[in-house]
Amino acid sequence: MVAHLDLDTIAWLPEMPPKRKSISESKQEIDVFLHQNQGWVIEGCYSDLLELVLPQSDEIIFLNLPIDECIANAKNRPWEPHKYASKEAQDANLEMLIQWIEKYAHREDTFSKLSHEALFRGYQGKKTMYINNNRDIWQST
Repeated sequence: MVAHLDLDTIAWLPEMPPKRKSISESKQEIDVFLHQNQGWVIEGCYSDLLELVLPQSDEIIFLNLPIDECIANAKNRPWEPHKYASKEAQDANLEMLIQWIEKYAHREDTFSKLSHEALFRGYQGKKTMYINNNRDIWQST
């Protein structure tokens, strides 16, 4: 059985406005997850947190989609009850999310294309990059 961890669930403090947990606090939760699970998938756009698990990983997959496909995915995403009280509450943040996605290639933070590409390039294990929703592969090693 493969366990799944969405980094959104451990990256943020439960308060409004949202505030990131410290890296060390998130790392403690990641370490518990890794200890409790032999097979696992960790999903998220947090390069700073993903770097923590690279030594224990045997494969990474980079969903390097065009911005227009990311926006379409955001518009079509199902309700995420671990983040929002209702689908309506989630959709109320859609415009903010779209603006955030549009800046992906221009930011330099842990959520940026620059950071994700550096993580991918530096990884020494098996790695695959998908370049669209059809899962066309650009690079696989």
